[in-house]
Amino acid sequence: MVTIDGNTAAAHVAYAFSEVAAIYPITPSSPMGESSDEWASQGRENVFGKKVDVIEMQSEAGAAGAVHGALSGGALTTTFTASQGLLLMIPNMHKIAGEMLATVFHVSARSLACQSLSIFGDHSDVMSVRNTGFAMTAATSIQETMDMSVVAHLATLKAQVPFLNFFDGFRTSHEVQKVEEISYDDIASLIEPEYIEQFRNRAMRPEAPIIKVSAQNPDVYFQGRETVNKYYDAIPAIVQEYMDKLAAVIGRQYHLFDYIGAPDAEKSHYRDGQRLRYH
Repeated sequence: MVTIDGNTAAAHVAYAFSEVAAIYPITPSSPMGESSDEWASQGRENVFGKKVDVIEMQSEAGAAGAVHGALSGGALTTTFTASQGLLLMIPNMHKIAGEMLATVFHVSARSLACQSLSIFGDHSDVMSVRNTGFAMTAATSIQETMDMSVVAHLATLKAQVPFLNFFDGFRTSHEVQKVEEISYDDIASLIEPEYIEQFRNRAMRPEAPIIKVSAQNPDVYFQGRETVNKYYDAIPAIVQEYMDKLAAVIGRQYHLFDYIGAPDAEKSHYRDGQRLRYH
């Protein structure tokens, strides 16, 4: 058991899975990058026995560009951000998703600056990037933040779709709770090397030249957009698969949908194919 906040929980898992972390501080996500940088300076090793290469850029846009470049080079890469910082990453997020690069962005969700700046919480930032092509996992506690981070990092490798793992800024990012830490040995036992190999095989390198960028007219461009549908259709099953595999190791079971409410609910109805119960 460890007594930590949500940022530490997310960083603990992100550090385990990553070779590179490109960061830029923004409230309330800054401690995730700070912790990663501190651990790297102390020589802490990820699950692959290597120290994470942590680099601070000059803006969140630069951090997202560095993430895109590192992923293109075959390095497992992550970043941490919130609010306007996340919005500055949108152009690279579209490219990362479009090129089907496996990564997880960890976001401590925060209000966007509109008529004024607010450092406090809502989900206007993560809701603003839904059309980038990133899948999303969300957590409501420090324990869930750690657990969902593991699920996201495992799922992105198999799905070849990038993930955004988010939790409430301050309410979860800075709240301190006593939780069960998932050890790096347990994390390593869940990793399936063939999916890391699959990711690395698509890296840019001289001995395997590829065309990275092209220009397409609308007919071909739209066909390209349609080709990824099967990968997104597969994501719910992949996420549930890793929720089940994680539960076998840590004993906490998650599902895509969980009913929480009155056990004696008498009425129900259906919406979008999902049964909703109410009392």
